[in-house]
Amino acid sequence: MDDAKICVGAIMGAFGVKGEMRIKSFCAEPADIATFKPLTDEAGAKEFTLKITRPIKGGFAARDPKIRFKDQADALKGTALYAARDQLPNLPDDEFYHSDLIGLDVLDTGGAKLGRIKAVFDHGAGDLLEITGPNLKGGILLPFTKEAVPTVDLGTKRVIIDPPEGVFPE
Repeated sequence: MDDAKICVGAIMGAFGVKGEMRIKSFCAEPADIATFKPLTDEAGAKEFTLKITRPIKGGFAARDPKIRFKDQADALKGTALYAARDQLPNLPDDEFYHSDLIGLDVLDTGGAKLGRIKAVFDHGAGDLLEITGPNLKGGILLPFTKEAVPTVDLGTKRVIIDPPEGVFPE
């Protein structure tokens, strides 16, 4: 994965028979996905220039000038869409792109290393950090709140956590 790119959405398949695609946006403002040009697949091998045609349940219907038929759109189902990091807005100090958090070391308030952030999940009620480490069977899910994660230091590539009692094994 290239650090110069951020995943901003995905192609969910065809919408209709004339090459429109069903797009799911991961942007804070979902329609902003069409402002990033060009979008690419993860490898950077395919480029997409989306024009949103209308909102639909769970996302948008969109066109790309190179996609003219349903079978072309269906063949792209599951393709993650990436934008160049320099096209994305700068975030306030207390907000982070998920890709910036993945791989950071996790330390407790005493400085002991507990593990590493494997993934960030957003199921609608707030972000969860999946933390894995040698003493953690299957990983731990920790709410990404100011109380549980008081310090995120991207410069040193670590987070300091203060988890609720009983979350981590003794």
